[in-house]
Amino acid sequence: MQLKRVGSQPSIKGPEEYFAGNVRIDMLNIAPEPSRVSCASVTFEPGARSAWHTHPLGQTLIVTAGCGWTQCEGEPIVEIRAGDVIWCPPGHKHWHGATPTTSMTHIAVQEALDGKNVNWMEKVTDAQYFSGTPTSESNPAV
Repeated sequence: MQLKRVGSQPSIKGPEEYFAGNVRIDMLNIAPEPSRVSCASVTFEPGARSAWHTHPLGQTLIVTAGCGWTQCEGEPIVEIRAGDVIWCPPGHKHWHGATPTTSMTHIAVQEALDGKNVNWMEKVTDAQYFSGTPTSESNPAV
């Protein structure tokens, strides 16, 4: 067994190439082979969000604090809150982040395929981010 104490690993700033705004990433675990699972706690300050992206084997998001938004390509923005769990199927283009006025933290859990757990795409524009009033309806396709 391996125990990683809270605060024992440095936080990193979300790279500008893949995120808009202030994002902090705290890696929680990258399991050694043959496991392919990694997980991180990601905090988005108000207005911050990821770029559009997909995951080759999908992703689970567990919102642990605050209120945020997520959107799948071609679908409306959905509000997500602490306690919500989101499943993003493999290859499903989406983004997630904070609302314009509130921060949001989630734990992201994903598996790697051939050493890669995310395929980054273009950034979410301000026009896309502010494109409509989010719905709080559950969306099984997210």
